[in-house]
Amino acid sequence: MWIDNEVYKNDLESIINDTNIDWKLFKDKTILITGATGLIGSNLINALLYVNDKFDINCRILAFVRNIDKASKKFEVQRTNNLVFIEGDIRDKIVCNEDIDYVIHAASQTASKKFVEDSVNTIDVALRGTKNVLELAKEKNVASMVFLSTMEVYGRPQTDEKISETHSTNLDTTEIRNCYPISKRMCENLCVCYNVNTKIARLTQTFGPGVEYNDERVFAQFARSAIENKDIILHTKGETKRCYLYTADAVRAIFTILLKGENGQAYNVANEDTYCSIYEMAQLVAKECANDKIKVICEVEENIQQFGYAPKLCMNLDTNKLKGLGCKENYNLVLMFQNMIKVLINK
Repeated sequence: MWIDNEVYKNDLESIINDTNIDWKLFKDKTILITGATGLIGSNLINALLYVNDKFDINCRILAFVRNIDKASKKFEVQRTNNLVFIEGDIRDKIVCNEDIDYVIHAASQTASKKFVEDSVNTIDVALRGTKNVLELAKEKNVASMVFLSTMEVYGRPQTDEKISETHSTNLDTTEIRNCYPISKRMCENLCVCYNVNTKIARLTQTFGPGVEYNDERVFAQFARSAIENKDIILHTKGETKRCYLYTADAVRAIFTILLKGENGQAYNVANEDTYCSIYEMAQLVAKECANDKIKVICEVEENIQQFGYAPKLCMNLDTNKLKGLGCKENYNLVLMFQNMIKVLINK
């Protein structure tokens, strides 16, 4: 077997054993996945390759990547005839001579610092990239497509109220960092306007196996602190609250939306039970993953935008709509961190 890590194996088994997903629907089908070397894209591909191996469904995977050498190294062990790389810039017209049955559009800028430092390109990748993917989906008359959006489209809620898919937004168009959520909102509308059997997945912050050791997002910083036995340093008071999601749960949710979701509809994707503040999450990591050997220290900075952080918010997502498709989460916050740390240590 090409997966020799226990955490990955357990995650993949939990995915393929999900009776809510009819994997046979992918038999002899072709699925295009953009952002294939990213955290979510790579986990989607690994799951499909595992499904192919277990159920012999002969699903063909077209992985759209910016750098074929990087992709080849990332999937070196998993390479089969069913995994084909398409190299290109998502901002250019996508040329593909094969039939395509399904599309998952996961390509996006994800580094918060880039939202400020490279805002115009963040918008360009989102809008032009999504338009190009939709054009291809229209050309191929795909059975279903999922666009990966973000919880940030709701702006900055300030209370613990539950946020359903019809919640309004208070995004300020004059703030540079909002280039990311505002462009995602525009892409969502673009998906609806194209009317090509598209569903929208509004994901919360997602992590697990596959996160790079030097990732600058807060969950990776906390994991590194636990691994290196260093105090967790917060540059804010850690008051922002949100839900989180484990990678394997994200994979299940995306495939569920792809196969069962309603065209033109958006679905919140999160584990509601993980809702907590950043400070509370830091305390949890210090206790559960570092055995209280490290402390959480707040060194508050006046200008948090230099780190790409969003201002304080409360993103308490309501996932009843997704649960209506039969989807549920299997991993709590402690297990999410423990599994991610195990994989980071063994890299």
